[in-house]
Amino acid sequence: MDFIVKTDTGIRQALSILNELAPEITCLFVVDEEEKVLGSLSDGDIRRGMLAGVGIDRPVTTVMHRDFKFLRQGDMDVAMLKSFRDRHILFVPVLDDGGRLVDMVNLVKYRSRLPISAVLMAGGKGERLRPLTENTPKPLLPVGDKAIIDYNVERFVSYGIRDIRVSVNYLADQIEDHFARPFGGVQVKCVREKEFQGTIGAVRQMTSFDEDTVLVMNSDIFTNIDLEDFYLHFLQNGADFSVAAVPYNVSIPYGILDLDGRRVKGVIEKPVFNYYAGAGIYLMKKSVIDSIPADSFFHATDLMEKLVSEGRNVIRYPLNGTWVDIGSLKEYQRACDLARHL
Repeated sequence: MDFIVKTDTGIRQALSILNELAPEITCLFVVDEEEKVLGSLSDGDIRRGMLAGVGIDRPVTTVMHRDFKFLRQGDMDVAMLKSFRDRHILFVPVLDDGGRLVDMVNLVKYRSRLPISAVLMAGGKGERLRPLTENTPKPLLPVGDKAIIDYNVERFVSYGIRDIRVSVNYLADQIEDHFARPFGGVQVKCVREKEFQGTIGAVRQMTSFDEDTVLVMNSDIFTNIDLEDFYLHFLQNGADFSVAAVPYNVSIPYGILDLDGRRVKGVIEKPVFNYYAGAGIYLMKKSVIDSIPADSFFHATDLMEKLVSEGRNVIRYPLNGTWVDIGSLKEYQRACDLARHL
């Protein structure tokens, strides 16, 4: 780890290291002979020390910040990470029980470090987008300068998600070739459906998820959903399953009769009915996947109804911001237009 220095490292040398690592890394961590982290060191710490009269050839221990913030290994507290980021603490060490550094969360490069596994459903034929999808799977259609699916994988990676899988079926070879190399430092795993199994059935055949919370998302959605907020909302409400939902309004351009049998009680002039529609984005406890029948055609809506009937905690997450379901040529063109301006 290039951002670790020993206690006998001089301030001048530490400045040189910080200069080499900038702008990606702007903080070092000072360790003792047993590799235990004793403090953090930034340009600001050095500057304050020198203003206080500390010489540039003194050891880094004379200016390091001893009351540094950290996380414990195995306890990725996303709410705490968010509070660190809000306070501009952007490099957070992850320490084992002995105080040794095992990882670092870089909140300059990543938005967060979400402890979730992610699945993109990419097996559909995209029939409503023909002829565009006759020889190209819908997830690989270009939107702006990249494939539809790449926007979603990039969003996952930007939130620190490392276990990413893609369910493939139609023209599967093309998607598998697309992800043959690591994407943003993450190796995306493609899993072939034996046959098309609905909008969530294929998740049942996936095993050994790295995390206890699983995100399932249609691969052809163009969205800027805040995945950190989605996850925290899921935790705060003690949910078993959460569905992201977008507002959907129905306007009726006529006066609607308010009836009691034949009798007219009144007239509702041009009413607007407000609903929420499922956005094709779901968070669930890993244990929920056992409720998906094996080797069956099963939709996400089937799973929601089953969980509700079992008394499980199924909640709605209101999605605010950009959301386009690229299911038609009109919506595909809309996504392409949005991509040019985002």
